[in-house]
Amino acid sequence: MSHPFALNRIHHAAYRCKDAGETVAWYQRVLGMRYTNAFAEDHVPSTGAYDPYMHVFLDCGGGNVIAFFELPNQPEMSRDPNTPEWVQHIAFEVGDLDTLLTAKTHIEAQGIDVLGPTYHGIFRSIYFFDPNGHRLELACNIGTPDQYEELERVAPLMLEEWSRTKKAPKHAQWLHVDPGSLAE
Repeated sequence: MSHPFALNRIHHAAYRCKDAGETVAWYQRVLGMRYTNAFAEDHVPSTGAYDPYMHVFLDCGGGNVIAFFELPNQPEMSRDPNTPEWVQHIAFEVGDLDTLLTAKTHIEAQGIDVLGPTYHGIFRSIYFFDPNGHRLELACNIGTPDQYEELERVAPLMLEEWSRTKKAPKHAQWLHVDPGSLAE
């Protein structure tokens, strides 16, 4: 019988980009990531198919890596028309609310529209798009150990109810009430 194995971490997450150089420069300038390495081939190593590509890697901090593929011989990249643009996103963590607000100011100074901060109960987030159309999120955790424990407790109950009804369970409705908005 087979047994699960232990994962160490995500090695990298890879996405497509329109222009590798522009993407690297944007992530360096806007998010302060470090460009670490690139692979370029005419044939895909895993399939052998002819499909020239540039594969670039950026260090996001904390041992996390994001990568992009530029694929000049493929049709122009687009979004899945059946998935709302807010669904597929890449979320990066920042240390605290002050850093999140400083990041918002910096990103807006680059001429990028930023949504938020948005309250999510255990974290606050801002949202914006990279030059490839990927939605990005910066989030700072604000939850307490009791809140995380409660969310872990109700997670199986919520999934079971959702699977049965396809309606939003209310077990964690408290996540959506911003205590700052109650003061008004």
